[in-house]
Formats: sequence, C-alpha cells, structure tokens
Amino acid sequence: MSTTHDWITTPVTTAILRGHLDAETTAHGLLPHRLPARARRQIPDTQLAMAEAQPSGVRLVFRTRATVIELDTLPTKRAYRGFPRPADGTYDLVIDGRLTAQTAVTGGNVLTVTDLFTQSCELTEGPAGTARFTGLPAGDKNVEIWLPHTEITELIALRTDAPVETAPAGGRRVWLHHGSSISHGSNATHPTGTWPALAAARGEVELVNLGFGGSALLDPFTARTMRDTPADLISVKIGINIVNADAMRLRAFTPAVHGFLDTIREGHPTTPLLVVSPLLCPVQEDTPGPLAPDFEGGTLRFRATGDPAERGAGRLTLNVIRAELARIVEQRAADDPELHYLDGRELYGEKDHTELPLPDEVHPDPAGHRRIAEHFGRLVFGTGGPFANDANDAN
Repeated sequence: MSTTHDWITTPVTTAILRGHLDAETTAHGLLPHRLPARARRQIPDTQLAMAEAQPSGVRLVFRTRATVIELDTLPTKRAYRGFPRPADGTYDLVIDGRLTAQTAVTGGNVLTVTDLFTQSCELTEGPAGTARFTGLPAGDKNVEIWLPHTEITELIALRTDAPVETAPAGGRRVWLHHGSSISHGSNATHPTGTWPALAAARGEVELVNLGFGGSALLDPFTARTMRDTPADLISVKIGINIVNADAMRLRAFTPAVHGFLDTIREGHPTTPLLVVSPLLCPVQEDTPGPLAPDFEGGTLRFRATGDPAERGAGRLTLNVIRAELARIVEQRAADDPELHYLDGRELYGEKDHTELPLPDEVHPDPAGHRRIAEHFGRLVFGTGGPFANDANDAN
C-alpha cells in the first residue's frame, strides 16, 4: 500500500457490490458468489463450485471524487498441470460508463487442475495483492471495478483519496442470464470483454451473469436460483454442456427443459424469457459427446468422441438439441407470449466461424465475443427484439 496519500478506507460490503447473488465472509474478507448458499450445498462437483465463485459480471460500484483507488484482494487462480500458468486476471475500471484503466493482482492462491477428466485439483496458497488505479479524473464520478471473470476473488479492503458514496440505483432493467463457459467468458481477456458484459452495455441493462464454465446442465438448483432472483429480462442458453458431458439422452432432455422453464416461470410468470440454442460448434454439430481434451501440438483443443450413428437412439448433438428446443418453445409459447426462441447460430454461425474460427474448437476468441455481443444486441435488444426497450424505441 502506498503511503503518499491521506487514505480513506471504505468497508467492502454488499452495499457497493453488484452482479452477485450471495457473499461469504472469509478469514480474509468478502467472497462474492453467483449462486446462493442453498444452491451451493447441492453442487455435485468441483467444476461448478469453482465456476460459481469466479465473479464473472461482478463489480464494485460507487461514487467518489477520488483520483487514486486501491483494492486489496486475495485471488485464487486456476492453472492446469503440464501447462504454463495463465496470465493474471484483469481488473477493469469503468468511469461513467467508459472503460478507463486496467490492472492485475499478482500472487494469490493457485488451484491446479491435475486431471481434466475428473477435475481433481491441488491448492497452493499465496499472498494477497493490490489492484491500484492512479491519475483518475477529478470531480464526482460513477466508478465500477469489474473483477477478473475467471479468478475467485476475496475482497479485503478498498482505499481511496476521497470519500466513497453508495451509487444510486440507475433505473436500468436487470438482465439475468444463464449459460455455459462461453457466457462465463472463456477466452475473453478482460471482464467487460465477455459477450454478456458487452451485450449488457449495448442494451443499457444491469447484468447478473450465471454463465458457469462446463455447468449449464439444467440443474434444478440453478432454475430455483433464477426463479428467486429479481429480474426484468431473463435468458437461458441451453445445450452445449449437455452434449459436451454426454449428460442425458433426448428422453431425459425434453422434460428437463420443461422443468427448468416451469421453475423459472414460478417466480417470473410474465417476464420476457429467451431460450437460446447452442452457437455453431462444428465438432459437435452432428457428433455426440463426451468432449475430450486433445493436447496434440502442445495446445489444448477439444474433440467429440461419440458415435453419430447413435443419434437415432437418443444421443444428443447440437442439431438435435436445436430442433427440440425450437419445438418446446413453439409449444409453450401458445400459452406464454413472453417466451421466445433464438437459434444460437444467429449469434455465431457459419459466416462468423469462417471469419473468426474457434481457437480450441469450442470457445470463441475476444473478437468472437465482440461479434456475439453485436448480434445479440441487434437481435435481442434492438428494435423488435424480445428485450427491446419500448420506452427508448418510442423516443
């Protein structure tokens, strides 16, 4: 910590935290969660336990005249045995809606995945660090600090050289989104560069991101969480992880989708609800899972290992899931006019894949995230879209 300023320390509490659904007091500070405690007690694997604690879309929000801001955190960074340690996660500083500065916190804990199939891990403890922003513009301003979307982050202390005030509610609509690792932000290089964060900025909405790497599996506790979370707009992106994991057959998939949507509708009977099918992913369009890592060539890529001949027996592929989701939504929409369907290939399809191929065969690169956000903004938040702001469109 620098000693050249008259520091004001502001307690890090949920009053200045957004995008989270729960916060746990730890020995070090405050740990944001994207699933509530009741749901976390039902998590069956380490992958989802890790993913929900990674704060994709979670940010500190406040008003201040400060020109210097320091945030002490203890990050827990994920690494893979046999691969170089990934770069430190990025903290994005947004002032009055504009990305103004970025920094990182070195050190911290390292959670090493020792087996990609079982997701077994080893924890190496490390020191806390400080995200520091200097040379900020003088005067009152709205400040957001977006936390690294793939680093578990315990918040320890917030220091500024001017007082901090709770930011007033902006009156924006709340968008609650659930999806897979692509929604979580895989391969995006910074937290406001994930496609949901970019789309939320385009749509001028407050994002609550329940994108969980490898874990969009129609879990009932996720549906109950969405049912109980206040929201003005809801979207669920369904399919890729179910095929990846070879988690179910068509017979189980159809009622699981109905049950997931039924549960959401218990808490949000008339809220606009968008069902999004998988983006284009050539390795799984017509080949069932499970997905397997492929280390040939020294880089991590993925390949589908199922037998396409078994589709007739109910094995799921992305094309099978798209057809079934379209059928389910069409059936339900007869009694639910606020239920909508979007083919994920409208967000990332053949043309997009030709221009911006998937580096590991599954996840888009940063430019791909921007492309997906552009399409989502136009098709969903734009005029005539299911999330269009009628008040703004009228002006």
